[in-house]
Amino acid sequence: MAERRPITFRGGGFAPTPRRAVPWIVFAGLIGLWQAASSSGLLPPLFMPSPAAIVRALRELWLDGTLMEHVTASLKRIIPGWIIGTATGLAVGLAMGIFSSARAAGLPIVSALFPIPKIALLPVLILWLGIGEPSKVATIALGVFFPTVISAYSACDSVPRNLIRMAQSFNLPARDIVAKIVLPGAMPGILAGFRISASVALLLVVAAEMIGAQHGIGAFVLTAGNLMQTDQLLAGVVVLSILGLLISWGLGVVERSVLRWR
Repeated sequence: MAERRPITFRGGGFAPTPRRAVPWIVFAGLIGLWQAASSSGLLPPLFMPSPAAIVRALRELWLDGTLMEHVTASLKRIIPGWIIGTATGLAVGLAMGIFSSARAAGLPIVSALFPIPKIALLPVLILWLGIGEPSKVATIALGVFFPTVISAYSACDSVPRNLIRMAQSFNLPARDIVAKIVLPGAMPGILAGFRISASVALLLVVAAEMIGAQHGIGAFVLTAGNLMQTDQLLAGVVVLSILGLLISWGLGVVERSVLRWR
């Protein structure tokens, strides 16, 4: 009799396999090529400074306190703007996903206002709120509000209807259906929307600071560009990238703790 071979398991479901070393190898390779091109003279220092020059600029900005001054100013605008926009957007999005009347009233308004570039509203907000911090925070909050509404509404709408019908067939109260079925089922989509809105907040704070601020990463990058200080300009870009990575990491920690059931 022929020997029976074990059946190979084929139910992986396209689950991603961790490759922890690959990102670091790719990143180090790109930085090495960049430094080699700069050292050989292929990249002019004025237009594309080397990674070593950017690191030196970051060190100087850190030592004289300039870096922390601008980062702190930007965070004081990002954090309240993101919290206000996320809280209001989450409330409106969940209401639209759960209640038919809220969906009928809110969907046309959101569809009409979402495509408007929020940075274009900054001059109007400055007229209403002044040139100070409230106008910048309001711009960030508006930019965060709409992606949060859409992600929360879409996440609620994508919860399987069979689960809701099954709960209704067992006479489960509507409050329990929302708390135990709709919200847990919508949470992955809501958290994905948080990642998008955090990136939007970072983009808007830079744009707002370029238009009307003396301190902040956006104002620093604009000033460095006007003075042709490209090493400091790219140092500011690196700081923005680091802020984005830290925000993504923090949201990832929240996502893993909230979605343990997955």
